[in-house]
Order: sequence, then C-alpha cells, then structure tokens
Amino acid sequence: MADPPGCCSTCATCLLCPYSCQWITAKKEKRKGLRTTKCDCSWFLFLFCVFLFTLVWLYFAIIILNDFHNFNEFIFKQSKLWLDWSLVLLIATAVLISYSSVLLVLALCLQLCGQPLKLHWVHKILLILTALVVAAAFTGLGIKWAEEWKSARISLQATGPFLHIGVVGGMTLLAWPLASFIYRTRNTGLKVFLLLVYWAAMIALYLAPLGITSPCMMEENQLPPKPALVGHRGAPMLAPENTLMSLHKAVDCDVQVFETDVMVSADGVPFLMHDESLTRTTNVQAVFPERAALNSTAFNWTDLQQLDAGSWFLERRPFPTVQSLSASDRHEAMQQKIPSLGQALEAAKQSNLSIMFDLRPENHSDYQNFVNVTLGVILQSGIPLQQVLWLPDGFREQVKQQAPGVQHVYGRKKLQNEKEPLLHINLPYQDMSSEEIRQYRQDNISVNLYVVNQPWLFSVLWCSGVSSVTTNACQVLKEMKHPIWLLPSSTYLMIWIVTDCVSFLVVLWAFVLLK
Repeated sequence: MADPPGCCSTCATCLLCPYSCQWITAKKEKRKGLRTTKCDCSWFLFLFCVFLFTLVWLYFAIIILNDFHNFNEFIFKQSKLWLDWSLVLLIATAVLISYSSVLLVLALCLQLCGQPLKLHWVHKILLILTALVVAAAFTGLGIKWAEEWKSARISLQATGPFLHIGVVGGMTLLAWPLASFIYRTRNTGLKVFLLLVYWAAMIALYLAPLGITSPCMMEENQLPPKPALVGHRGAPMLAPENTLMSLHKAVDCDVQVFETDVMVSADGVPFLMHDESLTRTTNVQAVFPERAALNSTAFNWTDLQQLDAGSWFLERRPFPTVQSLSASDRHEAMQQKIPSLGQALEAAKQSNLSIMFDLRPENHSDYQNFVNVTLGVILQSGIPLQQVLWLPDGFREQVKQQAPGVQHVYGRKKLQNEKEPLLHINLPYQDMSSEEIRQYRQDNISVNLYVVNQPWLFSVLWCSGVSSVTTNACQVLKEMKHPIWLLPSSTYLMIWIVTDCVSFLVVLWAFVLLK
C-alpha cells in the first residue's frame, strides 16, 4: 500500500505504534509486506461496535443521573455503606469511552495513511473486557432498574433532534476512511457490501426525523404555564431531608408543596421519616446501638427527640451541593432533630405552604390507629384543610368523612368507570406519556410527577403541560424561566433539510476527492 500524499513516515509510525504496540517505522512495515487481513478487518469492526456500545451506555449513564439518589439509598440499605455511586459510574464510563474512542481514531487515521490495522493482542483483550463490562451494566439495569428504559425513551424527546444531527455528522466524517478503504481494496464483493451498508444507514438517518417527536416542538405562545414545584422531603440538596430546616429551604425555593413521609411513634406521636429504619438519617447507632435495627415506629417520642437528624447530612454528603453550604447553614444542619407532624404543620401554616405526605408503613397491624392519630393532629393544628394533600390509600373513605376538606391525591391513573372524578394524581414521571398529560390537563385533573431533578426532564414535562413536579433540586428548577429549548416544527424542518443536504454533499466530496 502506498502512503497517500501528505502522510509522512513519521506520522504513520506515531499512529502505528500505540495501535499495534510495535515501535518500528512504517518503512520497515512495508519491507515486511504486512497488509490488513480479513481478521484485522474483523477486529476493526469489533472495535467500532464496542465504541458504539460504550457510547450508548454513556448516554444511559447521563440519563439515569436524574434517579441515581434512589440507587445510592438502595445500596445503603443493603450494605450500610454510603457512597455517591454516580461518580463511580461516570468515571468508569469515561475511561471506557475514552479508551475505545482513542483506538477508533487511531484505526481511522491508519487507514487514511495506508498503514496495516494490526491491533495488538492486549487491546483485543481489553476490548472484549470493555464489551463484557458494558453488557453487564445493561443487564443489571434491565433486571434491577427496568423503569430506566422508560426514562431513556422520554429523554429522546429532549435529545432526539440533536442526536440526529450528531449521528449524521459522525457518519458523514466516516465517509473519508471508508472511501479510502474502498479505493485501496481489490475485493469487489466487499466494496459493494460496504457501500450498500453505508448508504442504507445514511438514508435511514436522513429520514429519521420522520419518527422524531417532542412536546417542545411548538410555538412560543403554545407553551403551558411553568409546573409548580413540590419539595421532595423539603429541599434535600440544601438541608437534611424531612427536617424543619429542609422545609424552610423549600419555602425559599418558591416550592408550593412540602412532600414528606409520616410514621407514628410507639406512644402515638406522628413524626417525619422516610425509611423504616433510622440508621441512614440519624445517629441511632451511637445513641441506641442495641435497638438501631428496629423499625422507626418501635421508638417512643422521647427517644426520637434524643437523636441527631442533621449531622449525617454533612458527613455523608448525599448531594454535591452539601460542599457549598455556608457556615451558618452547616451549623443549623447540625442542630436538626426529627420533627413531629404537628411541628411541620405549624411551619407549613405559617409559610402558607401545602403539605403532602404518605403514612408508613402501610402493612403495619395498627395502621388504622395511625390514620386516626394523624387525622387528629391535622385537625388540632388549625391548618386550612385544603393545604393538606392526603396520599395514603388505606381507610381513605374514613378520612373523607372525618376531614372532608382534605385534598385527596391518588397514586394511579383514572379508571374508565370512575365513581367520583379524580382531581389530583401523583405518579412516577415514567408512567405518564405526553399525550396522557395533555388529556388529563384538558380534563382539569392536576398531575404531579416524581422525582424530577434534571433540567432536560423538567423541560419535557413543562412542554407537555404537567401541573407540578416533585423534585430534590428545587434551587435549580426555580431558576428556569424557560424550557431548555423550544423549536417550532417549521424551524426544525428547515434544520433537518439543511443537515441532510450538507451531509450528502460532503459525503460525495469525500468519495470524489479521495479517488
């Protein structure tokens, strides 16, 4: 193979050495008569597939960051070890994608320089390991976190138009090494096969926007109002979750609803706590080591008041935002105790804040008494009942009779033969399509979706017309005055046509120029 004009021997050698791990010059390679064999071509194809595989995983890794705090909590419940596993995920993914990207770029440059693609056996082993690691990651995602496949589908509504442009650009650049290989090889069958596959892929990409839809493809005057914010356990990125400090931080973020979880102590005092165990969000292991594993409802109120419900937040740093807290906020966090429901209702009443809660655990043998005690605290607090949003399904009819002003929120979609109309529903964001959200909006049903932390997801739901979202990142979503992008369909059509035309001309130019 002759070097193409402009590809010096030194450059070819610098490309060949890291790819083949052989520190010999390109001229010596020629004297040996080395050429790219069918086996080498197979390994290049495998390298290309591994690169695409890791690239898809990188996309998934970025998407699932919205829900990664749930994964951290799950790991803590299993191992009692707290770590921000999102950092581990991103670092590992960055290493894998960087490695496969560098190898692919080297291979493409070697092809343009007319050098043999002799991939070293060490790279072959590492590529196989990379493929196995990514396959294991996808398998684990499908088994333990299957709802994230729905998240990926929703993400395409936010990224689809831009992914199309990026993929078309990448495939267009691929025309150069492909044309170089086709003009150098003497195998006519292989030439025809590669050309057919390449142009079939390009035609599919050129027509892909026919299947790309997004609720954010609309005119500015069609944009629904910005969704209201519901603080998930308050403002857990700025203060320890389910504390009065977290409630007050949520008020500062213009949150309209404080979402929390209620349990009832052994002596009948409702208090705020999400986990059935106290180990994650208190120092119960230090204060009551022999009782640390017990259910939260096994402790009386006097015992609960002895626990520190804030220091864990500074020690474990459940969110990166903890590092940027001021000295006064850190001091306040260290003073936090487990609040009673009565204290939370009083704070909500003073701030004109609605409160929405689940009553846990639903399978407790004394659950009906929990409902009665909780209702008693609500009625005694003096908070306007329309500011109370009731989530528990158990004994709902009893609640309607004793506190008729309470707003009932249902964790399900409406039924076809609904006896009484639903006014409020609360569902995971993966369970509602844009079309369903629009339909519920037309039916005057308030839809709250949880948990929404990333601006791209908030933008999609905003364009869809959702009423409110439950979020950990109220301080981020508060600052959003507009969806990340809003594009009229006519403008996107113009971008689509221009992108395809430019790509087609560049591909033709590559084949003509290299000939």
